[in-house]
Formats: sequence, C-alpha cells, structure tokens
Amino acid sequence: MTKDISTEGLMDAYEALGHKAAGKVAVKISSGEPGGHYFLSPKLIAPLVQSVNGIIVECNTAYGGGRGDTKSHRNTVEKHGFTAIAKVDIMDADGSMSIPVINGKHLKEDMVGSHFADYDFVINLAHFKGHAMGGFGGVLKNMSIGIASSMGKSLIHTAGKETTGFGKGTPQDDFLESMAEAAKAVADYKGDNIIYINVMNNLSVDCDCDSHPAKPEMDDIGILASLDPVALDQACVDLVYAANDGKALIERMESRHGIHTVEYAEEIGLGTRNYDLYTIKK
Repeated sequence: MTKDISTEGLMDAYEALGHKAAGKVAVKISSGEPGGHYFLSPKLIAPLVQSVNGIIVECNTAYGGGRGDTKSHRNTVEKHGFTAIAKVDIMDADGSMSIPVINGKHLKEDMVGSHFADYDFVINLAHFKGHAMGGFGGVLKNMSIGIASSMGKSLIHTAGKETTGFGKGTPQDDFLESMAEAAKAVADYKGDNIIYINVMNNLSVDCDCDSHPAKPEMDDIGILASLDPVALDQACVDLVYAANDGKALIERMESRHGIHTVEYAEEIGLGTRNYDLYTIKK
C-alpha cells in the first residue's frame, strides 16, 4: 500500500509486487458511464499502461446507456480520454467466448469478451468505491462483471439463469456468489499472468457505471496492490471501516451484504481474506 495517489505511487505499487507484466498486456479498467466523473483518470494511469505497452480493455454493459454497444462505448472511452494514452479494445465487439466455471453453484460458464483470449497478461486496475447492487466494487467486480461480455454480465446478474437483463428479483447472495464464481473463472483461465491493483480515491457510494454518482463523503485512502484479489478487496474494505469518515460507504456495503462476495470468493478457493499490509513510501 501507498498513500501516494499519483503516477509515481501507482508505479511504486505495481513494481512492489515483483511480478512484471509480459507479452500482450490487457489493462482492465472501468471506462466510466457518461455523466460520471470519478473513474480513474487517464493521466493517473498513463505511465503504468505505457510502461507495459498495455492495451486498455473493456466490455459493453447489459443495461444500455453510453456503453451499451461498441460504437457508443468507443465514443465514451474517447471522450473520457483513454484513447489519448493507449489503444482501447472493447473485448466483446465481436461477441463472447465461454470459459469454464469449475464447480460453480450458480454458473456453469463465464461469458467474457471474445478478445480476452488474445492477451498474455492482465493488469486488473480497479477503482475501489461503492456500488448500488454489489455494495462495493474492487478487483473482484472488475474481473467478473468487468471482463464479462454484455451476455456474461446478464448471466452473473441473474445467477446463471438469463443472458439478457440484469437480474431484478435475483436473490442478493446468489448474485454476489455469481460474481465471485466469474472472478475465479477469469483467475483460473489466466493463471499466474494476472495482478491486482485497487485505487482508493473518489470514494463515492456509487459505481463508475452510475451516470450521476453521489459525491464522495470520505477522504482518499491510497493505492493497494496484491497477487491475491480476495486479500486485496478485504484489505480495502477494512480500510474503509477503519476510516473516521466512512459511514456512508459502510452503510452501502452492509445494506447490500457486500462482504459476502469476499467471503464466498475465499470459500471457493480464489484467495484468502488473511493478509499482511506493507506500506511503501508515504
């Protein structure tokens, strides 16, 4: 962890992992819904993306809006400044591909953007914040909902029942567990060729997928990185609880039973909730 939320701090967090990205590198971010403005700044992430010759990757949404189809999504990523720093690939522009979910309780397969197969290495670069449905979003959400194609997003939201829509009426824990199962499918598919970074700034109770997110009620915390996505999201949750101004985000997480995503991810073997937190520099 570093408290230095800057290009240098982000590079420090990446380099501290000692696990260099190699080959064709996908950098998975949230491009942000038009109208929102708390998504990760292109200026912040540019040196990291460019240092690994990375391609920024995204997938279309399942709910329409400014990222609901490839043409609209490309327009959004350009307006938000991402095409100015790197190539951007909408991974489901040519459809979906299926990757296996091993021993899934809800999902038998995870439908991801078909271009996902093209990449040798993934930097899961997430903006940690609240979320209207999941309670919070970090690296687990960024690799489950985020890497899922539009069809795959619907599968997760409906706990494996539908390939359209976003799961109104799906039991909450079933949805959260489906996110964890999809995240594990991605981790299993890429093996050791994936690293995880959460940037804890602009800590709104709402996701970057919200076109009118609530103003953050707490101060920025820092940047955390890990080779274990479960440990990473757990550490970030713990830092929110430890903050003296985290009331709104804690309420959002608890009202959606958000911690269950991390609990279930540990249960199915994606990682551990136990961790050691090392502070680098500031």
